[in-house]
Amino acid sequence: EVQLVESGGGLVQPGGSLRLSCAASGFTFVDYAMSWVRQAPGKGLEWMSSIYTHISNPYYADSVKGRFTISTDNAKNTVYLQMNSLKSEDTAVYYCAKDLGGDSKGWDYWGKGTLVTVSS
Repeated sequence: EVQLVESGGGLVQPGGSLRLSCAASGFTFVDYAMSWVRQAPGKGLEWMSSIYTHISNPYYADSVKGRFTISTDNAKNTVYLQMNSLKSEDTAVYYCAKDLGGDSKGWDYWGKGTLVTVSS
């Protein structure tokens, strides 16, 4: 079965950095794009970034462009999100999600999420 397991969340000060990991299993990792989506307290889901795993082409939302970097280690079936210059507004549960693939839009599998808290 498909499993996505996020890790790396925690407490960080404003301006600090954090690296999230998502370990994937149960599907051919390099055949699908992977995404990071977050949900701040009391707010809806916000897409942040996606990457085509086999060619490493990244895409970013304007809110995180220049601060966050998505990458993969295909040998480990793992996608990462390096977060720099963190703001209190970045506080959220961060989810890893598997893209539907091809020209389809959306995601069919999600991790359970990892909490990131940005506070002094």
